[in-house]
Amino acid sequence: MATIAPGRTLPFDWYSDPAVLRLERERIFRRAWQYAGRTGQVAEPGAFFTCDAGGLPIVVVRGKDDGLRAFLNVCRHRGSLVCEGEGRRETLQCPYHAWTYDLDGSLRAAPRTDREPGFDRSDLGLWPVAVDAWGPFVFVNPDADAPPLAAHLGELPELVAAAGLDLGSLRFLERSQSAYEANWKVCCENYLECYHCQVAHPGFSKVVDVSVDAYVLEQSETFSTQYGPVREAWKGAFDPRGPIGRGQFHFLWPNLTINIMPGHPNLSIGPVVPAAPERTTRFLDYFVGPDVDEAWLRDMLEFDAQVGAEDTVLVERVQRGLRGGGLEHGRLLPESERLIADFQSRVVEALA
Repeated sequence: MATIAPGRTLPFDWYSDPAVLRLERERIFRRAWQYAGRTGQVAEPGAFFTCDAGGLPIVVVRGKDDGLRAFLNVCRHRGSLVCEGEGRRETLQCPYHAWTYDLDGSLRAAPRTDREPGFDRSDLGLWPVAVDAWGPFVFVNPDADAPPLAAHLGELPELVAAAGLDLGSLRFLERSQSAYEANWKVCCENYLECYHCQVAHPGFSKVVDVSVDAYVLEQSETFSTQYGPVREAWKGAFDPRGPIGRGQFHFLWPNLTINIMPGHPNLSIGPVVPAAPERTTRFLDYFVGPDVDEAWLRDMLEFDAQVGAEDTVLVERVQRGLRGGGLEHGRLLPESERLIADFQSRVVEALA
């Protein structure tokens, strides 16, 4: 794979080449911690939910012993998905041929295998993946021998707490889902800079000070952070005043966004998931403090949705330009887009 010259972007064909996406899934997503869902979805024994870890189907389950486990959601027989959606079960049964797994992943029963000489169930359990939680957030890693989640998070939990958020007191509000006709890296890179905000997000820029001297970019070992203070003379339908004094926008490698809007206790969290070379899916789980005013909450969600709608137009416009093939690469601004440069360097290092 190529290296990046200073100030240059990744090669533009990396944003549409199926071979690059195959490498990314193998060398990035199969080795990384990724947000899967909420502990509230698996609060009781037998509860499960499914998710996508960079193209790999995963099922997260609460065992009868109250242990949290995760498995590749693929039957060891002929590869059918075992579970879909979320719910509660005594066992995990494949709907194709009724191969049945206990909640610890072991193969409990497989019809007619008693007629097959030498059939050994003990080596045919669901394939385990690493799973852990940070507060109400469940993470999975397809690498069962991955370093602990806490090591990957680093000081991120402390930064979120310093914003004035007690994760234990937050209540889940809703999940928002979206899809983009754009490569997953385009979506991540759009998130990693506010250079475009003054032009493309006029409503956001009336509330948050996006000027170069006020809007702060920081890099850490596994994540980056953007801090957006509230404008002194803010305008707009969204009232940013409250105990959360400034916006905090975190990106945890390789694909997780965590957003804290200024105002009252709130947090949204969700992954950027590659669905195809030029298609990306996302979801955001919204959490709020226990006593947040419903009118304020409605205004904040409308404000956030408007920014999201504007970003959809932006990333899809970029993808159409990249697809054209007229240029081999683009140019990055070393200061305003340094979080993108860091992200692209991580991609190159992972694929090398």
